[in-house]
Amino acid sequence: MDGAPPPPSPSGLSAYVAVSQLLGLTLLGTTGAWLGRYRGGVGWHSPLQFNAHPLCMVLAMVFLQGDALLVYRVFRHEAKRSTKALHALLHGLALVIALVGIIAVFESHRTKGIPDMYSLHSWCGMATFVLYLLQWFLGCGFFLFPGASFSLRGWYKPQHIFFGITLFILSITSCLLGITEMLLFNISSDSYSHFVPEGILANTLGVLLVAFGLVVGYVLTREEWKRPPLAEELALSMDFKTLTEGESPGGGSQ
Repeated sequence: MDGAPPPPSPSGLSAYVAVSQLLGLTLLGTTGAWLGRYRGGVGWHSPLQFNAHPLCMVLAMVFLQGDALLVYRVFRHEAKRSTKALHALLHGLALVIALVGIIAVFESHRTKGIPDMYSLHSWCGMATFVLYLLQWFLGCGFFLFPGASFSLRGWYKPQHIFFGITLFILSITSCLLGITEMLLFNISSDSYSHFVPEGILANTLGVLLVAFGLVVGYVLTREEWKRPPLAEELALSMDFKTLTEGESPGGGSQ
């Protein structure tokens, strides 16, 4: 009904979203503390350029990507078009920041004469970024811009959801590999095994990454917390299918 207040969020959803944001901000702060206290900080045209890489990747590929996935749970009663735009915008911002992080590591390696793309971390990380970029382009093409038919959107939607969650898992996995690689390159195995402060802080960052991923994953997989279609969206979906396929829809909407 016009003017009626939106129904409240499902029980527990707000609490889990709040916990996810607290974890996300904490892992960003932990990343900054690690780089600032033990790795000299972050610079660009300096020996500290490499440190922009872990900072950018945690911010972009974990925190912003996770928040982009939560958009459809948080903004449950906003217009679908606006929610889609915010979802795409956050993913696009994550891609830009991640690209800065990738440039930082390649330029740092070139300056120091270090070879590129030889480690498991670099293989997994680059594959994740390329697939993430492809996922963003396909998502915009199918759902944000006009052109795709109702049936084509319906076919692609499950693929988009599956690969969205998969890429989020791969991003966290790549970050964990990167943390381990960075520790082994910068502190000796003897020191690491004696629980030196830097090792403990970096391990804590890894635990926070896993915890953030688990909370976001839990919110995404709770069936009753999925965004319900608004009445006007159901009507628009019927009109859209009629226009694109010449028939009335028999199922749900995209």
